[in-house]
Amino acid sequence: MSNNLKDASLYERIYAVVRQIPAGKVSTYGQVAEIVGGGCTAREVGYAMAALKVDDLATPWQRVINAKGEISPRGGEGPTRQRVLLEREGVTFNEQGRVDFNQVGWDGPLWEWLEEHQFNPAPTLRNKNKSQGDQLSLF
Repeated sequence: MSNNLKDASLYERIYAVVRQIPAGKVSTYGQVAEIVGGGCTAREVGYAMAALKVDDLATPWQRVINAKGEISPRGGEGPTRQRVLLEREGVTFNEQGRVDFNQVGWDGPLWEWLEEHQFNPAPTLRNKNKSQGDQLSLF
């Protein structure tokens, strides 16, 4: 793969971003899509992750979850395997099967890497899934 990923295929660009997510951190389909840019959508990131084999850990697909902080359904043993892999990395889930983005949400790649490969800055995942008890009710 070339140094500049701007002209790489969409899946190659998605996988390049996902490979930047460190162990013990998670990203969302939407966050990866925003970093990739160029009209990439969360759904396309999902398709790219689904195209990977469950046992292929060269691209850490297990670190990409949905915006609710949950593991999205995937055929076969995928969801169970994904949770096991994340828990081995120290990622914890609450009773509802959600992660706390304030603890394990990824801040995105280093600026230098983003600039070198012409990707967009990462949107924050912090405070994305505060529990209902932490929010004031309007009614």
